[in-house]
Amino acid sequence: MREEVAKLKYMFNPRSVAIIGASRSPKKIGYEIVRNLKEYGFRGEIYPVNPQAKEILGFKCYKSVLEVPGPVDLAIISVPARIVPKVLEECGRKGVKAVAVISAGFGEIGNIELEREIVSIARKYGMRLLGPNIFGLFYAPSKLNASFGPRDVLPGNIAFISQSGALGIALMGWTILEGIGLSAIVSVGNKADVEDADLLEYFSEDPETKVILIYMEGVRNGRKFMEVAKKVTRKKPVIVIKAGRSEMGARAAASHTGALAGSDKIYDAAFKQSGVLRALNFEEAFDWARALSKLPPPKGENVVIITNGGGAGVLATDACEEHGLKLLRMTEDLMEKFKRYMPPFGSPKNPIDLTGQADENAYKGAILEALNDPRIHGIIALYCHTIITDPEALADAIIEAYNTAREKKPLVVNFVGGEECNRGMRKLEQAGIPTYPTPERAVSALATLFKWARYAGFIKAEYE
Repeated sequence: MREEVAKLKYMFNPRSVAIIGASRSPKKIGYEIVRNLKEYGFRGEIYPVNPQAKEILGFKCYKSVLEVPGPVDLAIISVPARIVPKVLEECGRKGVKAVAVISAGFGEIGNIELEREIVSIARKYGMRLLGPNIFGLFYAPSKLNASFGPRDVLPGNIAFISQSGALGIALMGWTILEGIGLSAIVSVGNKADVEDADLLEYFSEDPETKVILIYMEGVRNGRKFMEVAKKVTRKKPVIVIKAGRSEMGARAAASHTGALAGSDKIYDAAFKQSGVLRALNFEEAFDWARALSKLPPPKGENVVIITNGGGAGVLATDACEEHGLKLLRMTEDLMEKFKRYMPPFGSPKNPIDLTGQADENAYKGAILEALNDPRIHGIIALYCHTIITDPEALADAIIEAYNTAREKKPLVVNFVGGEECNRGMRKLEQAGIPTYPTPERAVSALATLFKWARYAGFIKAEYE
């Protein structure tokens, strides 16, 4: 890891944080950051800096970072843009290792010289600078929520990097609602110093991160991004939502963070060459990220669909063809195995139709059969709610099959129904089995896992 990237450890695992511009007023950014640090349970020292206050949320206040008694690894700066250079000089003299500049009013509004000045100061003192024009950062393992976004982010294995502040904050809340766990959230804003390539390299070595997801409007150094991405994507999946695909969208992106949006065709080609998985929207991106962060890579190409509804099976079959997933051609001995879990009018072909009479034991037996057969490398389990089966009991049966199988394989599940199905799906998610509300979304997620596994070399040969 490059030395300048290694310094990012002070951002994500700081021993102490100073909040310069901390406020006593609720709803002010400087107050919310102190509150999030305290209430999320940050284990290190918290030093609010405000020359007009003596105490904020029970923490002693200091007039300047220079008056803080102990060392400061990370400074969160939330003061007017014109004051940021002075504050950075004080941080440098204090020996601060990294700074996150919340303040806006730099390159995104054409104030390029001021942005260059703060980068120059940070580099003079060897500090890494995140931002400016950001909402902060979050890192689950160190209980660090140094942001003014939602507080109770769920810990997980997905690192989310966002160039948009408002969208990033909204998606923080959305992941909580959807039960999606994150290892990190990083608001990069104008990317004046720390950029996507640095974060890719850092998270590629982070044991708590299995997938890296980026919302991107543009890059400052495309060649550097590609070089780093080519290496990282061999180790870990990288998903990018690249905004500004249209000409008008590109202009909007440029006015938002001062990003150099560039031609979308160039980005598309660069992503393909470097193994980056491009999602068209955040729903798709997080669908993929959940599968890629929870499931093992497949060892071969063969997929089976197990369903209790012919219609759902047909929809999934169409989606498999569209996404390049290979449905296994069933042999006689395999069909005989699956016939044990269905009535005489069921279909042991692929899709394997257990029929509407299937209960949780039928699903458990069929899924376990698929998990244990070496010719099968991925499973799509579909369930349309019937009165015969309790979705929560079915979820328990699927979990038991997955946990008792001789080998872990990629398994995605789709439940179609009402609130009972939602409860069953939540059980599966908590057990580490990705679930989706439609067959097509389940197939898309599994297909992306297979696509990355081919690129990274996990799928060595085709099997029949």
